[in-house]
Amino acid sequence: MFSTFRSREARLTEGDAFETDDESEDTAPPTDDGAEAIADVGAGRRRRSVTRALTFGVLPVVLLLLATAAGFLKWQLVSTQAELKASNESVRAASEGTVALLTYEPDSVDTDLVAARQNLTGGFLDAFTTLTDDVVIPGAKQQRIFSTAAVSAAAPISATAHHAVVIVFVNQTTTVADDPPTETASSVKVTLDNVDGRWLISDFTPL
Repeated sequence: MFSTFRSREARLTEGDAFETDDESEDTAPPTDDGAEAIADVGAGRRRRSVTRALTFGVLPVVLLLLATAAGFLKWQLVSTQAELKASNESVRAASEGTVALLTYEPDSVDTDLVAARQNLTGGFLDAFTTLTDDVVIPGAKQQRIFSTAAVSAAAPISATAHHAVVIVFVNQTTTVADDPPTETASSVKVTLDNVDGRWLISDFTPL
């Protein structure tokens, strides 16, 4: 009998154990898997919102800045090229004009200096015309004056599309009648204006 009781007790104990296990399984606290899934969905939406904001907000600004920078660089390049062109052309015009102003012979002084006026403009043209008509041409004919000029160097001081200043270094040889020639070296600041596409001398100042 004792053995039968123990076997029953054992069966009851095992049954109670099974029931206890089932109850523990049924009453186990819920996991956080659902909350994490909801959080992941929310985070994904936020990431998509941020990406969308960057795409439609920041990207156009960046593109605008890049376009502005490209436009500025293009303008700067064009401006630099225009200044370089003006510098080269004005230096050449100043050099050629200086030679024309200071080179003449007694037998051709009229045509020499009248041709030189084609390189001048403004008030300097008027002053040069008066000086050559009243002093230089008569003196060259009467005293048999020969004058030859050559430019040894020239450099731009400033240059824009419409105005330029050039320094010109000149070697001039002058002969009066049968006297020995006299050689002089000097420098001149030549101011030029762009008139109808031509660089013309508007001022001529010895330094």
